Parts: sequence; C-alpha cells; structure tokens
Amino acid sequence: MRRQLHIAALCLCLLGAAKGLAQDVAPRVSERSVKAAFLYKFASYVQWPDADAKADSPITIGVIGATDFARELAEITANRTVGNRPIDVRRLTTGNSLDGLEILFIAKEERDHLSQLLSAARDKPVLTVTESEGGLSSGSIINFTLDQDRVRFEVSLYAAEKSQLRLNARLLAVAQRVQRGPERER
Repeated sequence: MRRQLHIAALCLCLLGAAKGLAQDVAPRVSERSVKAAFLYKFASYVQWPDADAKADSPITIGVIGATDFARELAEITANRTVGNRPIDVRRLTTGNSLDGLEILFIAKEERDHLSQLLSAARDKPVLTVTESEGGLSSGSIINFTLDQDRVRFEVSLYAAEKSQLRLNARLLAVAQRVQRGPERER
C-alpha cells in the first residue's frame, strides 16, 4: 500500500512538472497578433453609413507604419469575410490618400504624424484605430492599450459619431474605457 502511494505521488509530481513545462514551451501569442485579430473583429461591430452601397466590395483596412503588422493582418484575414465582404489590407505611408478605406490603423511608430493622419480621416466614414498614448484625445475612434501585458482598447463614441459610424453595444461592453464626449489632451 505504501509503495502504491509513493508511485501515485511520483506520478502526480511528474504530471505537474510536465504540465508546467508544456506551458513554458507553448508558443505565446504576440501583442501584434492579438491586435491584428482585434482589428479584423472590429469590422463586425461597426456600421458604416454607406454599407449597402458597398455590399459587393471588400472592406479595406489601411495600415500606416509597422510593415510586419500589415503582413500579419493580411495573413489573418486571408480568405475571410465580414458580412460576406472580403477583407483587403493596404500598406500606406503618411502621404497616401485615405479614399476607399473603411478602417485605418496607425502604428505607434507614426506617433509624430498622428494628429495629421487623424485630421485627414476626420469627418470621413473611416474607423481610425491607434496604439498611442493619448490616441483618443488626438481624435482616434479606437485606441489599443496594454493593461498588465494584456491588449485592451478604449473607444471614443464622440469620434465615431463625427465619422458617421455606429458602434455595436457589444464592442462597447468589452472596451476598457468608453469616452462619450470630446476629450482634451492631458
């Protein structure tokens, strides 16, 4: 009996060690991958004013900065649709036109041009998504944040309304923070 208890205890120890080892070597999902997945899913929770007119065209996501992010987003969205509309990812630079975009992602590497880029998108039906501190106060509709190494996001209903976009309540329910009126830079 005693020997069986020792064997059972040894098996439990080995099982616990194996589980811990498996967790240590399991691939961790990168911050960029999580943001790319969020960006793709955001399209499901936005209503654009001219959506019926564009029902046969792709949802176009423009990415300014972060070439690796654009590549990952293109991989994640390949052969996927949102409301029967395929996803098209375009890499842009600061001077490119924003015409034809439904979503614009501005990487933190472009923070020096953030105000200029958001100003160009303002009053257009484009969902602007940033990852910069003060993104909402600069005019972004959605801004990614990190909370204890977890990707979160905050939403500006005020900026969405100015861009004639309606955001689904489910999106707002999972946002870390929802700004309802204009916000001044801190």
